[in-house]
Amino acid sequence: MSKYSIGLDYGTNSVRAVIVSTDNGEEIGSAVFNYPSGDMGVVIDPKDPNVARQHPADYIAGIESAVTAALAEAKQVDPDCVANVIGIGVDTTGSTPIPVDLAGKALALQETFSDNPNAMAWLWKDHTSYKEAIEITEAAVAMHPEYLAKCGGTYSSEWYWAKLLKCAHTDPAVFEAAASWIELADWIPAILTGTTALNQIKRCICAAGHKAMFNQSWGGYPAIDFIASFDNGILTKARQSLPSTAVNISDTVGGLTTEWAGKLGLKEGLPVAGGAFDAHLGGVGCGIRPGSMVKVIGTSTCDLAVAPLSTKLSDIPGVCGVVPESILPGSYGIEAGQSAVGDIFNWYVHKLQPGKDMTHRKLDQAADTLRPGQSGLLALDWNNGNRTVLVDQQLTGLVLGLTLHSSPAEIFRALVEATAFGTRMIRDRMAEYGVPIERVINCGGISKKSPMLMQIYADVLNCPMLIASSEQTCALGSAMAGAVVGGAYPDFDAAAKAMTSLDEKQYIPIPENVAVYEKLFGLYKQLHDIFGTKEYAENQFNVMKELIAIREESRGT
Repeated sequence: MSKYSIGLDYGTNSVRAVIVSTDNGEEIGSAVFNYPSGDMGVVIDPKDPNVARQHPADYIAGIESAVTAALAEAKQVDPDCVANVIGIGVDTTGSTPIPVDLAGKALALQETFSDNPNAMAWLWKDHTSYKEAIEITEAAVAMHPEYLAKCGGTYSSEWYWAKLLKCAHTDPAVFEAAASWIELADWIPAILTGTTALNQIKRCICAAGHKAMFNQSWGGYPAIDFIASFDNGILTKARQSLPSTAVNISDTVGGLTTEWAGKLGLKEGLPVAGGAFDAHLGGVGCGIRPGSMVKVIGTSTCDLAVAPLSTKLSDIPGVCGVVPESILPGSYGIEAGQSAVGDIFNWYVHKLQPGKDMTHRKLDQAADTLRPGQSGLLALDWNNGNRTVLVDQQLTGLVLGLTLHSSPAEIFRALVEATAFGTRMIRDRMAEYGVPIERVINCGGISKKSPMLMQIYADVLNCPMLIASSEQTCALGSAMAGAVVGGAYPDFDAAAKAMTSLDEKQYIPIPENVAVYEKLFGLYKQLHDIFGTKEYAENQFNVMKELIAIREESRGT
């Protein structure tokens, strides 16, 4: 008799639920709930493009809607599936902290704050706290440089403490009303298990370690004296609300409550796994292992790698942390990524509208007919800042080499190439600090829809590009966590062997393309260092001339 697990995948615009066979990872049911609030689920501010919030009520509504619909679909495959669900896993965006009261109820669910964006969830891509991130970085350099060493050397505006400090600066009423701030990845498992109270809720190592400066080597979260150094101790209450321990995805946070069992039609007491970020569980759903980098391609990207805890691993500047057990139990988790990839392509197609009826598909096909270097264009992939390796959200995009003959397809291909060059910067940084990457496993819709992009990535990185079979690797990773806590497998290695697979199609580097992209990457790195670092000050007269030379060589002129 087949057993099943449920994966809940909270993304930027929607939540997805999948019902997965623990035997082989086959998905027998799925459903999506689109967040109703704001612009495609995101509460924005026309006066400030850095604002990105979400209403916690959407998250709760999504549980019942998505799970019940997914179970209804699954029953068409196996009428007895509900009785054979053994566990639930959860992944979410992050850092997405929510201000809550003592009972763990989100402030935005209270009438007083229901329409106040500052009382809602501060979505991962909210960059309003860039000044606070600089302040935290400077304080850590002076007081606790070890904190920064574990999170890449710079604290980001996308992360936990910066967002709390921003709220304290801009909305004291919300900040004072909050007994604590809970990451979405911790809040959903707590909601399902009735453990939202501050003395019960379990915080996941994924969020705590990568975004909130948690590390067991200094006893957990940052020292109170450090946190108290900001604005006469304004963050002290929030720090005191946090525990000294954290859980990983092999830990059970509790059992499904009677209330939620009734709403979902599931058995009371079903084990719910510790939460994690969507991309991290996407890595799990891809079968991540040492030597592989998993690239989760969406609106942004997350680049993940693991290394055994038995390995002596150096801190890696510019990444989003090296955290024990943040991805896989028993391994260091290394997270990096780009603040925009799919978002850059969407911006170009929908905001700039390059040509009549020019869709993603048409641009992709036209760009695929071009040879590397043929356009004479070079772009920087910083339209939403740089997450890795510069960790600077105030950097912006650029296209160099434009002429009166530049076409929409040429510009589109240059933007794709820029995202590939950004990925190479990340891969090279990991390898430089002792994490060699032999292959890249890609997941997300773009990886399956765009052979053009995948071949460019293979050529730029001079490395095979593999594609995960599952189209929902984040949700599958969550379901794998449900399978492990439900007892189907003793560990994630066994679960990965049974429940993950790769497409037969692989993208292998083409030597002549690799040679051209080596030249272009050298020029990209020059631009990267010119605009992204303070040290670079050499004359750049050569860049435009070399782009033209590469263009003429590619065209045979």
